[in-house]
Amino acid sequence: MTKKAYPQLKGTGVALVTPFKEDKSIDYTALEKLLIHTAEGGVNYWVVMGTTGESVTLNKDEKKEILAFVKKNNPHKIPIVYGIGGNNTQELLHTLQDTDLEGVEAILSVSPYYNKPSQEGIYQHYITLAEASPKPLLLYNVPGRTASNISAQTTLKLAQHPNIIGTKEASGNIEQCLYIAKNRPENFLLISGDDLLTATLMAMGGEGVVSVLANAIPQIFAQTIELATQQKFIQANNTIAQILSINPLMYEESNPTGVKQALEILNITSAEVRLPLIKASATLKEKIQQSLQEILKM
Repeated sequence: MTKKAYPQLKGTGVALVTPFKEDKSIDYTALEKLLIHTAEGGVNYWVVMGTTGESVTLNKDEKKEILAFVKKNNPHKIPIVYGIGGNNTQELLHTLQDTDLEGVEAILSVSPYYNKPSQEGIYQHYITLAEASPKPLLLYNVPGRTASNISAQTTLKLAQHPNIIGTKEASGNIEQCLYIAKNRPENFLLISGDDLLTATLMAMGGEGVVSVLANAIPQIFAQTIELATQQKFIQANNTIAQILSINPLMYEESNPTGVKQALEILNITSAEVRLPLIKASATLKEKIQQSLQEILKM
């Protein structure tokens, strides 16, 4: 089986944060600054309203406004992927119908969290969305957040659907990723959901990464992708290894607390997050500052 190719979704995707002001309202000035920073840093596409965008603490109107803003402030015509995921299948069907998806390349949909569905439940959930979605679907497997894994077998079964075009794999399970890479249909996208495994997944045939840290330091990912595309995998791994010290700090007090702190240090956005998340502690802030100084020679 050969699927339609989506070359615009290869390389570095950045899971955009949602900048907030001190009163927790959306900071559109900072968002525009972030769009410019990532575009100039060499990202290939934007992921709007992923989990890094704090989508679970934004209301429906805010999500629509952010998507409209990104579309409007996109002079380089960077492809846009939009996040519509959750654990209420019926509500997601309504959201798909109720959202203006013109100008959106694909939908990134996280596997249902908390409910802990069976593999058949996960399969039926995605098939239902794929049948209803006016845009192609990317699966998002992140067991560390959802408490359930999309198995390789379920991923490959879903890959047979013409409207499911790839998966963002953040399981950290290399054996599972290898199995998907070996047995997937032609043109089915295998995208790393783990920044550190960008070059590793590309070495097994993957197409790139949807990154958290590319919000702050997109150039490292652009360089890694370029080297891996040239099959210079040792150099690519050496390049991505620059984030070894900072990457765990991004999750030490939950994502996107860490990357927002990095963005504040870089003068791009504030470190504000919405409850139940809170801003980085003084200790974490200092560690991120030191790590950024080492990476960027600040």
